Amino acid sequence: MSFINYSSREINCKLVFYGPGLCGKTTNLQYIYKKTNPDSKGKMISLATESERTLFFDFLPLALGNIKGFKVRFHLYTVPGQVFYDASRKLILKGVDGVVFVADSQAERMESNIESMENLRKNLQEQGYNLDQLPFVIQYNKRDLPSAVSVDELNQALNPKGVPFFEAVAPQGPGVFETLKEIAKQVIMQIKKGA
Repeated sequence: MSFINYSSREINCKLVFYGPGLCGKTTNLQYIYKKTNPDSKGKMISLATESERTLFFDFLPLALGNIKGFKVRFHLYTVPGQVFYDASRKLILKGVDGVVFVADSQAERMESNIESMENLRKNLQEQGYNLDQLPFVIQYNKRDLPSAVSVDELNQALNPKGVPFFEAVAPQGPGVFETLKEIAKQVIMQIKKGA
């Protein structure tokens, strides 16, 4: 999973933001990028279609903390939300260290959330991963919209195992860094267990 570069004394970790189309995955990364110290981040690469949906992924290296003298760098990716880009989703999940599932809180998007969560589990299994054994966080985005369903309803549909979850409004920032801090903490704990 994590890639260790001994010459630069870096541990590189891959975090993937997964979820249905237009749920706010790219918006999360854009907010993180905008608010992160320029010295702590690399270049953000975004590949988008004309409709402004993310076609492949966003990429953002972030340096956070040290483990036994090694700098930990997080590479943040999003997957395309549309189901017909499933091959790209699988490719982006390769070598994943932690997953953030971004759910759209709107009632009319519940079916898309459930379908995307099932797709995440299936794609991870095909690559030999078990979502229940990976660092995993759920973000309930778009909490500011009038059609947002209750957190209890979202948890019932998407979070039967009770993983950490955060309410968010990605364009304005509430919940964005809380989500990132939690997934980063889980990944670092997993690395320390194996170190």
